Amino acid sequence: MSGASDGAPRWLTQAATGAESDHAEAPCGWLYADRGSLTERLTALSGGRFAVEVIAEGWQALRPDECQALEVPPASPGWVREVWLRGAGEAWVFARSVAAREALEAADFDLAALGERPLGHWLFQAPAFVRGPLEACRYPLAWLPAGAATTPCWARRSVFRRGPLAILVGEVFLPAFWPHARREGGSTHHDGSGEIPGPL
Repeated sequence: MSGASDGAPRWLTQAATGAESDHAEAPCGWLYADRGSLTERLTALSGGRFAVEVIAEGWQALRPDECQALEVPPASPGWVREVWLRGAGEAWVFARSVAAREALEAADFDLAALGERPLGHWLFQAPAFVRGPLEACRYPLAWLPAGAATTPCWARRSVFRRGPLAILVGEVFLPAFWPHARREGGSTHHDGSGEIPGPL
């Protein structure tokens, strides 16, 4: 699994990006617009040709940025789930979801039981989960599965909480996604190549 912590990025809320030149051309319509489940947006964008492919999942020490977001001690053990979100047969999004072991066991919550079902969609349907602010960054290549991209990709994350249980859901938008994203109107986007392809 992609658990390296070197070159950790700065995760920023939209309000905190004003002075950050790296975020000046961020695709805010996808990073910061809270329009519910990303699964539903990708399903619509792909004309129903959406699928989840589990890459890896299991217990491991969480990254420092993940521990900070979950408000747990450094190197806390947690369940890590990495999947491809595929649209029209292509890997559009790399998703990494994590939760601290202690919180999962206290809540008797089994992330492994999800299988090929999308976690994000389930969280939006489940009662009592509250979503925290969306944060975004340029996701380091070292944190992606080999061959997923050649330059850092835009990513977002948010924490879903239900009582003491917190689940951090991260979503990385891959290069194959952006040509399809043009079909959803309302904002501009950046494909990570250094050029702005134009309006969505």
